[in-house]
Amino acid sequence: MDVSIDAITNNIQLALAPVFLLTAVATLINAISARLARSVDRMRAIQHRIQEGGIQDPEMLAHMMTEANEAKVRGRLCTAAIFFDVLSGVFISLTVLELFFFQAGAVRSLQGTYVILTFVLGLMSFMTSLSIVLAEVVYAYRSAGWNTPFPK
Repeated sequence: MDVSIDAITNNIQLALAPVFLLTAVATLINAISARLARSVDRMRAIQHRIQEGGIQDPEMLAHMMTEANEAKVRGRLCTAAIFFDVLSGVFISLTVLELFFFQAGAVRSLQGTYVILTFVLGLMSFMTSLSIVLAEVVYAYRSAGWNTPFPK
């Protein structure tokens, strides 16, 4: 185990390189959480208006029920995206730990296999999360209520 300052500095630099990806993961979690909150708030507002009983027009009531269901679907998509984003963060964090311990000489067996596996799984989880976010954005646009019936 090399304990020189240069070796320690090199080990820390190598282990911290994937941390920049963790910043992207955290930023995406923040953005998805905001989308989830808006979807949940919209669904609650619609349900509240329906439960008040002030809506008499059956066409408008059906439209609001459809919009509430669409908000539920959007919430599920956001939740799935957050799951894969957090999973990505876990894998990338494991990669950072592995790189640090392997470079420090604490562990030597199968070092390349674990680092590659956790990094690739982290990237795949991140890409899955991005794909789900894209699907949620497209779904949100398509279900935006462009054809809302107006009361007669």
